Amino acid sequence: MSDSPAKVAAVLAQLDRVILGKGQQLRLCLACLLARGHLLIEDIPGVGKTMLAHALAKTLGLSLQRIQFTSDLLPSDVLGVSVFDRNSGEFRFQHGPIFSQLVLADEINRASPKSQSALLEAMEEHQVTLDGKTMALPDPFFVIATQNPLDQAGTFPLPESQLDRFLMRVHLGYPAAAEERELLHGTDRRELVATLGAVLDQHSLRELQRQVLAMHISPALLDYVQALVAHTRNRLDVRHGLSPRAAIGLVRAARAWTLIEGRSAVTPEHVQAVFAAVVEHRIRHDAASTGLATRLLEAVPIP
Repeated sequence: MSDSPAKVAAVLAQLDRVILGKGQQLRLCLACLLARGHLLIEDIPGVGKTMLAHALAKTLGLSLQRIQFTSDLLPSDVLGVSVFDRNSGEFRFQHGPIFSQLVLADEINRASPKSQSALLEAMEEHQVTLDGKTMALPDPFFVIATQNPLDQAGTFPLPESQLDRFLMRVHLGYPAAAEERELLHGTDRRELVATLGAVLDQHSLRELQRQVLAMHISPALLDYVQALVAHTRNRLDVRHGLSPRAAIGLVRAARAWTLIEGRSAVTPEHVQAVFAAVVEHRIRHDAASTGLATRLLEAVPIP
């Protein structure tokens, strides 16, 4: 584990060259992938969502396929299709873009629910079943989806079953004035992404993922996580609290944040650092969403 902090720092430094002034969001994105989770980036067009996905793929040395989700996208456009080969007289399966280490589902909420659901088995089981045949997806396998705000024209809300499969949701937001001025003066970000090299190889990435699973979490911390989860299920203004999958994801994300921080044991602060990104897209509530995670954390005492 001695060189893990240096590897993590190198990854974050390269990402910071592309996405300026978003250190917290970049750390969340890296934590999500190190925890073997799928990532949802939600924001208005033009703030760098797609560019961030490309930069992550380049930096982590992953093969990438981009799927542009549109209203006429079909499940076969995502998964693949069997076509008849006249020469052999047999059907031959043409793999879809889902068969990649990192799949960028760009503007996922512009496709119909039928096409969105094509990702469900892949995200949960890391496999695809077509024509009665099950095919494994590459290892590692990540989905990074970008999403426009739901009040924009031509969007279809993601169902709860889909949202629950994303470990984290991250918002990039507008850049600060200094970073925006550098964007105006500096190199075109797309050209910069094209020049990026891999900071990690496959072995190093898997080793970091193994170290995430080895991060120590005490029984008291597990009690804290369970108390947070139980509180979301008991609040009157929350219609659907956190699922067991969400609780497991919160622990994995906290462990990944612990690794990024260069620590060996999870603390309450690590849980709190990832809490909003892990839970807010999963909760169906009556109150305004602004500050929901903060209110939930304030309601549960730290052990």
